[in-house]
Amino acid sequence: MPADSSTIPETTARTAPANRLWVGYTLAAVGAFLFATKSIIIKLAYAEQVDAETLLALRMSMALPIYLAIGVWGAWRERRAAAPVHPGRNRALGYAALVGLLGYWFSSYTDFKGLEYISAQFERLILFTYPLFVVLLGAAFFRQPVRARALLAFVVSYAGLAMIFTQDFALNGETALIGCGWVMVAAVSFALYQLLAREIIAVLGPRLFTCVAMSAASVAAILQFLLTHPLQPLSAYVLWLGVVIAIGATVLPSFFMNAALSRISAQANSTIGTMSPIATIVLAVVVLGEPITLIDVIGSVLVLTGVGVFTLASRPAK
Repeated sequence: MPADSSTIPETTARTAPANRLWVGYTLAAVGAFLFATKSIIIKLAYAEQVDAETLLALRMSMALPIYLAIGVWGAWRERRAAAPVHPGRNRALGYAALVGLLGYWFSSYTDFKGLEYISAQFERLILFTYPLFVVLLGAAFFRQPVRARALLAFVVSYAGLAMIFTQDFALNGETALIGCGWVMVAAVSFALYQLLAREIIAVLGPRLFTCVAMSAASVAAILQFLLTHPLQPLSAYVLWLGVVIAIGATVLPSFFMNAALSRISAQANSTIGTMSPIATIVLAVVVLGEPITLIDVIGSVLVLTGVGVFTLASRPAK
């Protein structure tokens, strides 16, 4: 028999939503931190003479069984509940595979390639600006409005990136240019993926979409490796890094983020996500021994400020 609301103590009624929010904030923070470790793990693998194609195939092949299991479980629950099937489901499955190639394979591959040339700190800051490209591409191809604050955010963020790039280019020359170009392509392609995925997720649901998209991307990454590399044994340490990046920096943070979104707003989740590049910078200095200069600090502050302005500008009116 359900309890009457009048029997619930007032303090309990007030603290329950608050506790739910704090759980959501904690989950979002943990997810952002785990995502921040990706660049560090990739750099550690590169130090073992592993290239981008090998590491990406290793990551996707290890993450794929988990996402497939989740997708099968979700499909079983859907069938058991006799949920109605969307009329455009079959076509959406094909689109999900194509979009998955863009967001989970191509974007990841270009990001991994960029890390062969530039620091983990710089890579994370470039990639972190992808929401700004979501706005610009949305306006250019999807007729979405652009707010003046979003343009200001873009200018501020890329002023910070320009500062860091100028310093890196003076030290590393063409290497910095190549790395920056790879990661910029990753940011743009991931932004396009975000725009294209929205309608497909609305048809398939996030669980089935992720399963199909990840499966397509995993097959592409594995085929790319097999076509370009001979099969060779990997060290136990590299295999361990593959497990860590697949589980700790891919699967687990995606679950934490989804769990957070069920408790807090997307706005709050995005705001907490700004800690991710800060965590990457700290980890890069502590774990990888990457240097950090005053220009790096100022540039990072500008990037984070720009994305923060964009996040606040994107807040829906109440």
